[in-house]
Amino acid sequence: MPHTQVIEQLKASLQTAYRQAIDADTRLDGLKKAGHVKFNTIFTKDEGFSTSSNRFQPYVTELAAEMDAMSHEPETMATGLESYVRKLGLLLQTMQTFKANTK
Repeated sequence: MPHTQVIEQLKASLQTAYRQAIDADTRLDGLKKAGHVKFNTIFTKDEGFSTSSNRFQPYVTELAAEMDAMSHEPETMATGLESYVRKLGLLLQTMQTFKANTK
């Protein structure tokens, strides 16, 4: 698959993550008001994110910045793609699990 198709597919997945992050953060706000949110970060530094937040949207923002850098500097795509895909997958999976567990 050419780089442009890979980038387009990753951008589509990132848009999905953004929409899911809005919903998940809204759920987190409701849980926090009810006194159930008692954690500082969703992901640890070991999971590859430099962001540290108890909401999902900042992680999506970090991935959007990485995508922007990779699409403007194709030479960084080869080195950053594996890490990016792993983090995007982790984010999407975590939000899906959160959604399933908070219904």
